[in-house]
Parts: sequence; C-alpha cells; structure tokens
Amino acid sequence: MPVIADIRPDSEAPVALDRVDLFPIREVARLTGVNPVTLRAWERRYGLIQPTRTESGHRLYSMTDIEHVRSIVDWIDRGVAVSKVGKILAKTEPRKVLANIISDDQVQADYLQWQEQIQRAVSSFDDQELDRVYGQIFSSYPLPVVFQDILMPLWLQLLQRQEAFGQTSEWLFFDGFLRARVLHRIIMLRGSQPRRVIVSALSGQCRELELLVAALFLSDNDSGVRVLTTGQPFDELTLVCEKIKPQALVLFSNHAPGPELPRRLNRLALSLDCQLMLAGDASDLVQDSLAGSSVACLGNEGATMRQRMVQFLAGALDT
Repeated sequence: MPVIADIRPDSEAPVALDRVDLFPIREVARLTGVNPVTLRAWERRYGLIQPTRTESGHRLYSMTDIEHVRSIVDWIDRGVAVSKVGKILAKTEPRKVLANIISDDQVQADYLQWQEQIQRAVSSFDDQELDRVYGQIFSSYPLPVVFQDILMPLWLQLLQRQEAFGQTSEWLFFDGFLRARVLHRIIMLRGSQPRRVIVSALSGQCRELELLVAALFLSDNDSGVRVLTTGQPFDELTLVCEKIKPQALVLFSNHAPGPELPRRLNRLALSLDCQLMLAGDASDLVQDSLAGSSVACLGNEGATMRQRMVQFLAGALDT
C-alpha cells in the first residue's frame, strides 16, 4: 500500500485551485495529502500519473493531474489495491464536455469556477445563493456532468476535510441540500408511474446521496424509480420485490466488492421474479466474475447507466 502522508490542506485554503497552469510536486502533496515519494512511485511503478517535466527534470502537475491523484486516493480508501486502480480509472474517467473544442485543463478550470461559487455559498450557509448557483449549473450542463464532474467531487472533498471547526457543519449543510434536491427530482420524474425499478444500496457500501444520485441517473418520465432507504437488509430484498413486483431490482455499491459478492448476487437472482442488476463502481470491479450469469452490470457512468438498464430489460444486451 502506498504511504499517505499526514499533509493536509490548510483549513483556511479554498477548495478550488488557483488558475495557474502547472504545480510543483510539493504543492500537489499539500493539496492532496499524498507524500511526494508516493506520487513518484505511482508514476514509475504503475503509470497512474504522467506529469510534465522541466528541462532540469522537475515534475509539474496540471489541475487534471491533481484531480486524478484525488481519484486514486479515493479508490485506495475504498479498499482497492493501487495496482488495480489504473484499470478502474480507465473505465470510470468522467466525460469532459467540449473535450474536442477546449483542453481538459480548461474544462476543469470551468468546473472549479462553479465549485468555488458553491463553496462560498456553503461556507456562508446561504441556501438561497446555493439554490441559485445549483440552478445555473443545471442550465449549463447535462445531468451526468452536473453531478459526476462538479457537485459530487466537491461533496467528497468537503466530506474528507472535516478537521477544522465548522467544516463538519458545512458538509452536513451541503449534503442535506443535495439530498433534498435529488430526491425531489426523482419524485417529479416518477410522477404517478408504477414502480418499475427499485434501487437499493448494498448495506454499508455507499452514502445516501450517492444512492440517490445513482437512482436519478436511472430515472426518466417512464421509469417509475423507487429508492429504498439505506440500511435495507439484503436478505429481505426478495420479500420487498414480491410486494412491489418491479421489472428490475438495481443494487448499488461504490466499494471494492468482497469475494463472496458474486455468489450472493447469483443466489438472490434465483429468488427474484424480476431482473437483478448491479450499478456503481462495484459493477465494473465484479463484472468479470458475473460474466454469463443472470446479473446485469450497469457500470457507474451516469450517461450510460439508464441506457444499459433499458437495453438489458429489452433483451438487447447480454449480462
């Protein structure tokens, strides 16, 4: 396992980075909490980061590189071995809007500008300003970009930065705001539709907001998505499906799956009268183990999760 240093961002520092092009390794260590020795090891041993070099050989990192480092740390915190992180990131790298027109760093700078506005509203506990910025972001980007590239990365950063006085309150304020808005959107999209799709978390493997965002990605005016409360017992899912009679049960997890998960999912699938699907980061990690089974893997990309679900239900894709 890599050595994560005790370097933490200053409590007074803003979440977003200054808009300069490149950062030296010591600044990357300060911003991400990863020891420079570990950053170099990730580059040499695993090819996870590819910084540019000065003529004298010093490493320089872009804003995209820094977000990449934070993604690596997040996966390691979830229990994934560093040797496997590269393969996962290759599948789960967020899509960049306008990628064919402007550079990734410029796109990231645009996302960071929105995150700065959100951060200021959160720090002031200003729900009206937060709601205004939230609405502007939705008017500027498609749903997957809003959550995967702007809101959820900031939410995760605030979750991980609760050392200083008041930061826990800020995260709780932001988390509560997003949960309320996402749940409202799910309910509005569902309307009076029958409950065709049930979405439930694997116990202890995500937070409520992450589950709700996944359910939102699966929702539209025809889907009838119903979200079960986090903490739903795995052993009682069959009973719930017998009562509701959905077309599909989608389980969600963003943690590294244990070796017993494929067996448990296959046993559950045998007891259901509906299609069983797995979504989230665990879906990509366990996909090979479920090949040929009746369990469908939807992946973790908001732009494709619903499309794949519809195709599986129509029999257009093999599990």
